[in-house]
Amino acid sequence: MRYRLIKDEIAYTGEQLRSNFAYTTFGIVGDSIVAFCGPCDVKLKEMVDIEDLKAGKAIYSEYMLHFIVEHYDTDIEKIILRQILLTCIVRDAINEIKGKLIVKRVNSDLYEDDAKLSISVATVSPLSSLIHFGINITSTNTPVKTKGLKDYDIEPYEFANLVMDRYTKEIDKINIARCKVKWVQ
Repeated sequence: MRYRLIKDEIAYTGEQLRSNFAYTTFGIVGDSIVAFCGPCDVKLKEMVDIEDLKAGKAIYSEYMLHFIVEHYDTDIEKIILRQILLTCIVRDAINEIKGKLIVKRVNSDLYEDDAKLSISVATVSPLSSLIHFGINITSTNTPVKTKGLKDYDIEPYEFANLVMDRYTKEIDKINIARCKVKWVQ
């Protein structure tokens, strides 16, 4: 699994959550996680979460750190578990940097008290499984109460590299663990 930090600002619209995004956009073939910063504005036609779609909820943030993950398998349960793993990695990294338990995970979202830090969705296509995980950098003009990396004095690019490195190492450990056991009768 490979990762890459993209320094160019990219507005996340939901269109990036598609098979081969990392390959067609950045030349990264195979399982990958890419990160970039930019605004987030997902219109109804690009929404993947049916609950959000039915509720007509706006998904908007002026500035976020976005992660797009792609694995070349199509198991929805496995990608949801990976989404939770990524969410836990982000939560743990913030709490470690701050030296105390500030952020908690609720399903695949992160909160400090009633302030939401992140958005996340996992889905599959006929070719691959995908995750978008976005964490606010700033917390102004959002449709719900939010906090962002700036509120914690966390630099987004360094943080992105930390998270991607940890995620790829965890996936590698899972793959090794899967291969080093014998089957039972």
